[in-house]
Amino acid sequence: MAQRIIRQMGDEVLTKKCREIKEVTPRIKELIDDMLETMYEANGVGLAAPQVGILKRLVVIDVGEGPIVLINPRVIASRGEQTGDEGCLSLPGKAGTVTRPHYVKIEAWDENMERFEMEGEELLARAFCHEIDHLDGHMYVEKVEGVIHDVTDEEEEEEA
Repeated sequence: MAQRIIRQMGDEVLTKKCREIKEVTPRIKELIDDMLETMYEANGVGLAAPQVGILKRLVVIDVGEGPIVLINPRVIASRGEQTGDEGCLSLPGKAGTVTRPHYVKIEAWDENMERFEMEGEELLARAFCHEIDHLDGHMYVEKVEGVIHDVTDEEEEEEA
């Protein structure tokens, strides 16, 4: 495993739509491991492949309940609303108020390319939406209500 460099806002790779993963190769498995290590080292709750310069539809998330690997994820249902501060490892030290669904159901494939569905509320729902947006070349700053502000040390621990 190796830590990867997290691309920062302004890097063109963060504006591009990612390609689907057709099979899990040894390189994809290595990427998953590297992304998890990178996310944990940066104290994030989520990381999408374009954030480390790879245009593949791959996301890793951990909201404190263990790592979740999502290959080719997509939102298949959502409801409700939650509004709160959101940050991003590609824009460190900053946050903004974003409204996301309170509940999200996603479809994805695991490391064995087996399809599964998963539901999430609150932070997990926010992380699903935030990371899937990255796969389509979008960052949370496009959805910010008001201004982007500096975060405190406590808030910074929950950047996605």
